[in-house]
Amino acid sequence: AGSGAGADMRTEISTAAAFVTRLLRAAGGVGEEQLRCFRECLQEAMREHYKHHWFPLVPSKGSGYRCIRINHKMDPLIGKAAGMIGLSHERLFQLLPSELTLWVDPFEVSYRIGEDGSICVLYESPQPGAKAAKQLESRTSCKEEWRTGRSSPSKSYNMMTVSS
Repeated sequence: AGSGAGADMRTEISTAAAFVTRLLRAAGGVGEEQLRCFRECLQEAMREHYKHHWFPLVPSKGSGYRCIRINHKMDPLIGKAAGMIGLSHERLFQLLPSELTLWVDPFEVSYRIGEDGSICVLYESPQPGAKAAKQLESRTSCKEEWRTGRSSPSKSYNMMTVSS
């Protein structure tokens, strides 16, 4: 898993970094050259951060560690990349959603804007060796569980405390 693991993360990391870059671009006021720099710095920071925390055989393992989160605190990886192009945390808070969660896992990158926004998948690829039908099935139940989970405040409150 040595150097191979790094290569495997490429798509997931570039998807996640491109997404955050798109959010910055949409907010306006950041030049294309800065955005390109930001995206590269963010990818580099994520690669470094995830290096020993990427488990394609157990995609959910380490998910919390890899999760990129803005929640009244700036995610350190985004903050670091923004610092490289001279964007302060204050400026980032103006440009990016104040509540953003981005999950970067093997075979899937998804995000949620707002504490009870719905989860949107940015990238998904079948897991090698997993039966496609079985995977689809588990995905649907996961979505259902998410929907029903939202109606119970205690459950979503637990989720919040765990992630912070």
